[in-house]
Amino acid sequence: MTSYDPETSPPPSDWLRADEAERIDLVTTYHRHNKITLPNAELHAVVHVVVENQVALGEETVVGTLARLQTEGLSRHDALHAIGSVLAGRLYELMQENQDAAEEPYRQYLEELRRLTARSWRTG
Repeated sequence: MTSYDPETSPPPSDWLRADEAERIDLVTTYHRHNKITLPNAELHAVVHVVVENQVALGEETVVGTLARLQTEGLSRHDALHAIGSVLAGRLYELMQENQDAAEEPYRQYLEELRRLTARSWRTG
């Protein structure tokens, strides 16, 4: 891949063929070129990449949430941010709780995505 645009879903095979460092660099470059200032550009890019990975892998709940949020009026980029905010929140809670079992936190993440709306993200 030579570029990334969060408003367009990258072809899953191309996205997954790139290594993680390349994906992070593509996302970081997009934000830098569009003069989007972020408090932590690398962390922001990592969250983008994780969500894009889930979409490319066909994670049903993530794909469905992305589509639903766009139907509710969010741009694809903002929908990625909304999903990423849930992911980041769950990761933060997981680190605070020192949970070892990955299945329960992941199930909770998916449940939270099912409840996520464009409205709740905008006001949250």
